Amino acid sequence: MNIKNLKQDALTYHEHPTPGKLAIQITKPTLTQYDLSLAYTPGVAEPVRKIAANPDAAYRYTAKGNLVAVITDGTAVLGLGNVGALAGKPVMEGKAVLFKAFANIDVFDIEVTAASTEEFITTVANIACGFGGINLEDIAAPRCFEIERALTERLDIPVFHDDQHGTAIIIAAGLLNALEIQGKTLEQARITCVGAGAAGLASMRLLISLGANQDNITLVDSKGVIHCDRTDLNPYKKAYARVTERRTLDDAMEGADVFIGVSGPDILTTKMLASMAERPIVFALSNPDPEILPELAYTTRQDLIMATGRSDYPNQVNNVLGFPYIFRGALDARATHITVEMHVAAVNALRELAKQPVPQQVLDAYNLESLEFGKDYIIPKPFDPRLIETIPAAVKQAAIDSNAVRKN
Repeated sequence: MNIKNLKQDALTYHEHPTPGKLAIQITKPTLTQYDLSLAYTPGVAEPVRKIAANPDAAYRYTAKGNLVAVITDGTAVLGLGNVGALAGKPVMEGKAVLFKAFANIDVFDIEVTAASTEEFITTVANIACGFGGINLEDIAAPRCFEIERALTERLDIPVFHDDQHGTAIIIAAGLLNALEIQGKTLEQARITCVGAGAAGLASMRLLISLGANQDNITLVDSKGVIHCDRTDLNPYKKAYARVTERRTLDDAMEGADVFIGVSGPDILTTKMLASMAERPIVFALSNPDPEILPELAYTTRQDLIMATGRSDYPNQVNNVLGFPYIFRGALDARATHITVEMHVAAVNALRELAKQPVPQQVLDAYNLESLEFGKDYIIPKPFDPRLIETIPAAVKQAAIDSNAVRKN
């Protein structure tokens, strides 16, 4: 890949022939005067009266039921950091494109400049009634945890922070399959996670809900192992502090069955990898440069299963496998919130899909002759047409079963 060409191509792509990646499409006829009288005054007064009498009528007479707000404050945009709300807009537009392309969900991207966490929460809460769901995006930890919790409590529509839960769901699905292939169990696996921000903490929380033993989880941040003697931990990290003599990443890697990296490039050395248990699993998800390159990892350990965040290696952990379909299921169920049961349903549906015969359409999309469940195929490919057929249905049923749907 020529990075210089990529940069210019990306700018050209976003500028021409029309700036940006989104447009609004009219869904009803507007060819006659009568059409306009139905679309606006006086006809529009009739659905207004219905909604004023019963707010749920908005799902019948407006686009609310298929409309998601993708919202950021620009404090943690991709790998670029705190670039500000406006600079995050191309990413929010990109997220909207993925929602529409993969799950036919309409999106308004909203960039909020807020002086405080509470101001951001209040702003989002005040505009939420027009949407069927809220996707929070690129908000720095630990602020993101408070924002999601507060909005979930205040609103009666699904609120989902994809950087947390989308990543966690794909990691969990891939990891459970990798453990199965390696002859290990989640309950007994010794897991080291590097990165204690939104993705890392949410992933550990979901893995514990799926059966991981918290005593077997070692969380590592930029200052080393998160242990009980540290006095610099926020409440979210403190919940994962261990009583342990291990202090460094080198210490944490010794004997580990699983490495999950949601941190930065090249931090996992071959020495650390060599110290892991037999048949290790490495999820090196820093993008675009992983914690260790697969070429280097496989020269060190032949008994390895590895995943990255990149599309040019097998086993890509890609959030597009999750958020479009989770929202599709939540919207179809008219869910009031997204439950752990819905997360787990998405995990299990993704796991099982990877075990099914791969359609020729997927092989053609990736220029492959064959693909089957195994070390190089632990999670489905993003262009698998079965995703839209299976994941939303599983999430919708979980919403119903967990009593997370709107009462009419």
